Amino acid sequence: MFLTRSIIARAIRNSIRPASCLRLLLIALGLALGAGSLRAMQRVAATRLITEQDAAKQALMQGQIDIAVASLQRIAAANPMDGQTYLLLCRSFYAEDHTDEAIAACAKAVRALPHSSEAQDWLGRAYGMKAEHAGPFSGLRLALKVKNAFEAAVALDACNGAAANDLSEFYIGAPGIVGGGLDKAVALADQVAARLPQQAHRMLALTAEKRKDYATAEREFRAAVEVANRPDAWVDLGAYYLRRGQYDQALHALNQCLEVDRARDASIVDAASLLNEMHREQGVAQQALRDYLASDARSDAAPVIRVRVMLGKMLASTGNKAGAKIEFGKALEMASGYAPAKQALREL
Repeated sequence: MFLTRSIIARAIRNSIRPASCLRLLLIALGLALGAGSLRAMQRVAATRLITEQDAAKQALMQGQIDIAVASLQRIAAANPMDGQTYLLLCRSFYAEDHTDEAIAACAKAVRALPHSSEAQDWLGRAYGMKAEHAGPFSGLRLALKVKNAFEAAVALDACNGAAANDLSEFYIGAPGIVGGGLDKAVALADQVAARLPQQAHRMLALTAEKRKDYATAEREFRAAVEVANRPDAWVDLGAYYLRRGQYDQALHALNQCLEVDRARDASIVDAASLLNEMHREQGVAQQALRDYLASDARSDAAPVIRVRVMLGKMLASTGNKAGAKIEFGKALEMASGYAPAKQALREL
């Protein structure tokens, strides 16, 4: 509209002949329509991008890693500054244990989304995965990167419960030389207590356990359960009892998780893993994994390919090698480069 008005105004001001004015008006209208068409095309392209990105994310949630990666790489090639696409790529590579690719994608996500707590948190996780398999010197350097990323994630969003949990676990588990410290974990718990009470109790519980103050640890784990009766809090309590060798209490807590988790989300995968570690309720554990794989709550919090391999190994341990082979094969159909599935097949 502004372009049309300005050309007409200049025509009147400069006494342009009516015919010339008409030609200019037609040109202006054409330009305006062209700009409108361009904007319409841009809107269509943006909608298509969102649709493709959503489809790729859904593929990731369902464990279709090869499909997700191929789609996301195509989107990233066309939109090299799309941070959300790189973040999803990072998460896809992370699910497949492709550490270097995950770090590279998450670093691009952080550069494109400098204020994203989620991107920083996933970058920290990717560095952490690499640190697990690194030597002592490179491990120290990576640990500092993990710390910096997790701290940045919490600083950007103090309500990011996943980032707060990740940072607290780093403080509790890492040596002081790379920035760990139990006092830091307690301070973080105090910082987030009002907004993230379950996470705060969990931090205090893990800190007390590290200090061998088991009475306080149990009390805090139970306080985390009492916040909202969430299945992940029951898993934390069950894991604590398992570490303490209190198997009956652990079994009770894990069964509570399975009872309250109506969504059949990643928490039941954790419960099944702990039951398997205890060599208790193997049938219940296998059914929990099948329930997860059949649910609408699948996500990269418990990547489907990892759950398939877990279920396959459970089946193999009970002599069901045919069933195990099927599960390992399904994992490789979803992620052809998933090394743990390949290794599991070789070991059958």
